[in-house]
Amino acid sequence: MIRACSLCATPIFGDKQTGLTPELLRDALANADGLIVRSETKVTSELMDAARKLRVIGRAGVGVDNIDVPAATARGIVVMNAPDGNTITTAEHTLALLIALARNIPQANASVKAAKWERKRFIGAELQGKTLGVVGLGRIGRAVSGAGPRFWHEDRRP
Repeated sequence: MIRACSLCATPIFGDKQTGLTPELLRDALANADGLIVRSETKVTSELMDAARKLRVIGRAGVGVDNIDVPAATARGIVVMNAPDGNTITTAEHTLALLIALARNIPQANASVKAAKWERKRFIGAELQGKTLGVVGLGRIGRAVSGAGPRFWHEDRRP
């Protein structure tokens, strides 16, 4: 997949390369205009030295602590992140796990895999009418607290 980029002189190729050693990453960036990383990749001053054409570094997620921002700024490289990229997905996953625990799904799954069928043992609890408590109201906590009451058809916020 190739697409145009208004900041870049060359097309962006949709190659996803993961697990590169620092040496291989340095080689891959030799002619790159842009770099998108997650939390594991460390973008150091030395790495930027090898990427002479680099104009933008995107961080897929919250924070840019794995990127040497002062070094990028000194080189005129734009650094940006996408803090809300996984908020809804994470909130939905939180609710899915909550429901799985309330309905004893992990235990029932293990029982079925052991060639048992103990239906009465894994009835679980209904969530309608229950109170959802959320500790921490950052991006994900707010998303969970917003989706939870809608899911249970109740909203007890003041």
